[in-house]
Parts: sequence; C-alpha cells; structure tokens
Amino acid sequence: MCQDCGCGDPNVVPIEVQHRILERNDETAIHNRQHFAADSILCVNLMGSPGGGKTAVLEATARAAGNASAFAALAGDLATDNDAERLRAAGIRSRAITTGQACHLDAELVHRALHDFSLQAVEYLFIENVGNLVCPAVYDLGQAVNVVALSVTEGEDKPLKYPTMFQKADLVLLTKTDLLPHLPHVRVAAIYDALSRVMPDPKVFSVSALTDGGIDQWLRWLGEQREKVIATRDPGYFHHHSDVHA
Repeated sequence: MCQDCGCGDPNVVPIEVQHRILERNDETAIHNRQHFAADSILCVNLMGSPGGGKTAVLEATARAAGNASAFAALAGDLATDNDAERLRAAGIRSRAITTGQACHLDAELVHRALHDFSLQAVEYLFIENVGNLVCPAVYDLGQAVNVVALSVTEGEDKPLKYPTMFQKADLVLLTKTDLLPHLPHVRVAAIYDALSRVMPDPKVFSVSALTDGGIDQWLRWLGEQREKVIATRDPGYFHHHSDVHA
C-alpha cells in the first residue's frame, strides 16, 4: 500500500483529502502536458508489472529506431537507478526517479525530474512508471498516451484482475512473445479475450525485445501519436520556465 496517497483507501487517506491531492496533481499534469506539446514531444506513460519488460522494450525501441538521441526517459522505481543506467547504456537520455515507498509516479515528481534535464532535440519522452498494475493508472503525469506492457508470463486473466489499468490504456504491448514456444499452456487468444472485456477499444501489439519482433509496428504507432500531438498543440504556449527546459 502506498503510504503517501492511500491509493483510494479512505482508511489511509480520507476521500476529501485524496480529492485535493488529485486536483493538485492534475493541475501540474496540465502544465507538464503543455510544455511537451509546445515542443512537439510525445510523452508516453509506460506502465506494467515489475519484470513485465518495460525497460527491455525501450532498449529495443532505441535499437530499432537507430536514432536514440530522439528518445529520453524518466525511469521510476522505489529504489536504485538500475533501469535508468540500462537506458543510458542503450543511448537513451535518462534520469531515475526513486520514490521510496510510493508505488507510483505523480505529476510533481515528473516536473521536478525535468529540472536541469535537457529535452533538446527529443521527440519522444517515455515515463517508465513504477512496476505496479494499480496505482499508476490513477495519476495523470501530463502524458499524451498510456501504454501498458503485459508479458505472456503474467497470466491470461491479468486484465480482468486489474481492469482500471487496461481501461485507461491507449495501447497494450504483449511482451516476451519469444517465450511462447516454451509456454504451451499460455493461450494468447485468452489474453486477447480478457483485454477485449475491459478495454473500450482494444489495441494490442505483440512484441519481443529479444528478437525485435513487432518493434517496427510499435515505432510506427509512436510516430502517428506524435503527429497528433503536433497537429493539436497550442502554438501560443511557449513560455518556458527557467527550471524546466524542453
């Protein structure tokens, strides 16, 4: 249980207090979103379970794109900067956000992480959220799209157990598909069926960070989403604060 926000439990944080927390968060998220859009940056909130393949997908994304300088990432975790180090090794400009006991990122954490973190020439900013299928779905970070990494090893009914996460997803990446030949008991059709039951408009790409399978399709989708950001941005919003550089 997140000891900072209560994660919807009124026995931890009263509902009225939590509403105020979310209101403040949403105000900061709007501010973040305006900055990203003004600089034609697609911000992706990448969520999923611990070990679901989030970092590996980003490594494969940079590898397949052949232009890692277009990517930046904020890697959230309770402790260590291991994921940020992996992303830097893959050529992605990255910074770790360590949350301590908090089981999710929020808009203010993202805002502070951007202090002195240059996004010059960046086209895609990935916010790799804390590994969790509950809390991250509640908090707006200023992202343009939500993406959930769901590995084939997690269980066919995972979307049914954690519906809010998948209901808020614009895309699901079904990861670690290279393992399927070794998992005869896993029914991919059942995973798709579970997703169709909870997602308003199911969109799923099967990918493998090991073989780069499906990564080209993922890259095309990212490009399409960035074009939408460019087309809908507010050209009048270009006042950059000195503490947030894009």
